[in-house]
Amino acid sequence: MNCPKCGAEVSEDASKCPACLEPLKGTPPSEPVDPFPARRPGPRVVYAGFWWRALAFAVDLVIFCVLAGIVVLAPMAKHAGIPLDDPWVMTKMWNRQILAINLAIIMAMWLFWAVMESSPWQATPGKRILRICVTDLAGKRISLARASARFFAGRGISFIPFVGSIYYLTDCIMAGVTQRKQAVHDVIAGCLVLRVIRPQAPEQERAR
Repeated sequence: MNCPKCGAEVSEDASKCPACLEPLKGTPPSEPVDPFPARRPGPRVVYAGFWWRALAFAVDLVIFCVLAGIVVLAPMAKHAGIPLDDPWVMTKMWNRQILAINLAIIMAMWLFWAVMESSPWQATPGKRILRICVTDLAGKRISLARASARFFAGRGISFIPFVGSIYYLTDCIMAGVTQRKQAVHDVIAGCLVLRVIRPQAPEQERAR
């Protein structure tokens, strides 16, 4: 078989002439390259509302209770001789050992929330699962000091009897109705809680 353009001998299964690179007859033309390929939209960032934050907190609370029970509560209660077979034992008794356990649990909560939210994750495990992160007002990672201020401005005040209940209710309402979904402790610490929404795949969009 010879090339129709330059006459060079080529094999029958060749798609181009090795001498002049002329496409041979019967070779399907290559598909043109689109100079403007369609771009998939990037992830969209919105303010995390009350229900997303409540769900993340519920996940975090379960994880924290398991960890605190193993690392803090069980060893300290065993050392103080406090039986844990009664679930209300921590409310029925009140002594220095109980006070020390409660303070240790509060300290563990501070470490769990503040350290995780100031870490490169910018989120606790529950927030991470739901693609929620905590940032400053410029959308940047917060420091441990700011995360600590956010924690004690929120959960710290919630531990105060009577006042804590009213404060917690106000905190929840503000997280649902304010423009940037900021709770009281977010405003005090100068923080935002954001949620990243990933775009749907083209197959999912066509299915809809």
